[in-house]
Amino acid sequence: MSAEAAGSEQSEQAGAGAYGAGPRADGGGGGLERINPSHLAPPTGFSHAVRAAPGTLVFLAGQTALDGSGKIVGDGIVEQFERALTNLLEVAAAAGAGPSDLAKLTVFAVDVADYRRHARELGRVWKRLVGGDFPAMAVIGATRLWDETALVEIEGIAVVRER
Repeated sequence: MSAEAAGSEQSEQAGAGAYGAGPRADGGGGGLERINPSHLAPPTGFSHAVRAAPGTLVFLAGQTALDGSGKIVGDGIVEQFERALTNLLEVAAAAGAGPSDLAKLTVFAVDVADYRRHARELGRVWKRLVGGDFPAMAVIGATRLWDETALVEIEGIAVVRER
């Protein structure tokens, strides 16, 4: 997700300065520590790094805006992003991972300029579906995706710890 996509800056982490390394003060995040060194540009909508405590790695295949019948739904990037993220979260849940267990996501977009234009809307979708835990993320421009009508695909890695 782009820097603007989250819609708000990350909150200060316990004992680490405004954007420093440190575990979340509330103990959440499934044993993931978001690391954002203060000498780097402040991350908004992503973390520079995520360190995972020992757990089970769950590799989440790329998800597009496919509905249950295998048809891409949504005419624009925002609608397709929401469906792709929902699909990814459903797959993660089936593997025992929640939104706060997401350690790394890669977003593939066929039109990165369009993605950037809708960054605030995408950030609102993220906040509604995932919350304020930001994994390490990247947005990569793709010429096209597997399904020709797909505008975005999201893949990820989650770390599930014994609860």
